[in-house]
Amino acid sequence: MNAEIVGSGYADHLTDADLELLATVSQGPAEPARAAAVAWLRRHPDQIPELIGDPRVFEAVFGPGDPPARAALASPFLIFAVAVHRAAAELASMDHVPERSGPRQRVPLFDAPDLRDFLGSPARRLFLAELLASFTRATGGQYRAVVRGRQRTRRFSELDLARMAAQLDTVPEADRPGVYRRLGDVALFLTGVFPDYAVTQALGPLSAARLLRAAQVPARQHDQLTAAPAIELFEYLGARWYRVAWSLAPARTARLAVVAEVADRFRQARRVLNHITDRCLFPPGNPWLAPPAP
Repeated sequence: MNAEIVGSGYADHLTDADLELLATVSQGPAEPARAAAVAWLRRHPDQIPELIGDPRVFEAVFGPGDPPARAALASPFLIFAVAVHRAAAELASMDHVPERSGPRQRVPLFDAPDLRDFLGSPARRLFLAELLASFTRATGGQYRAVVRGRQRTRRFSELDLARMAAQLDTVPEADRPGVYRRLGDVALFLTGVFPDYAVTQALGPLSAARLLRAAQVPARQHDQLTAAPAIELFEYLGARWYRVAWSLAPARTARLAVVAEVADRFRQARRVLNHITDRCLFPPGNPWLAPPAP
């Protein structure tokens, strides 16, 4: 994906206030020049990713304060995009990254080069920023399902993977690629941002079996997969859902091709999100996201 497409992807999400913040912090234009700077960035979106990665922008958004004054003007998408770019800068000088071995337990893994390589793609950085911003408000609702021959109304939250997967039996075929894509998103989000919740709350034996069926996993593999650690099962399911979304998509765009890339590097994506969560999203006094209800 070329720089102009990636930059346009950022511009689609950024508000004028976001662009003004970027221009003001990184370039410091006087008040009358701010509107012109915003208009210029709209015309030259390929310049936006570099501004988002500016250390001064990170300090403005995540620096001291409750939150910093300028961060109050930033959209959730800009906040998450800045966190993703900060992770790329930090990993450039790291040789190991902590991995969660249990609640509040960390062990060093020397896989920083792999994580650097993952974030070396501008398109994958945009993908992660969009993923995080999409969960600022988790959606839910009701749907109709046939249970024992009768129509029933059921509730769902998109963070409830088992109920989301159940929709695959009721949605039109044309909508299924979107459901599979979102299932992959949820698996990546939970394991990347709330891994302890994912391990302890989000998966039980019955749910695991249902999710494996929804991922079109052959029955002969179910026992082996359900015996695996929960995080590994989530990684397997998330990658598979992304691949199914790619294979069923009626049109294969450059943006969707990134989903197929992440499917092949799901664990790296998850580990990058763990790093972002620990360093930016959940440090003391800076709770940008609230955990799911148990």
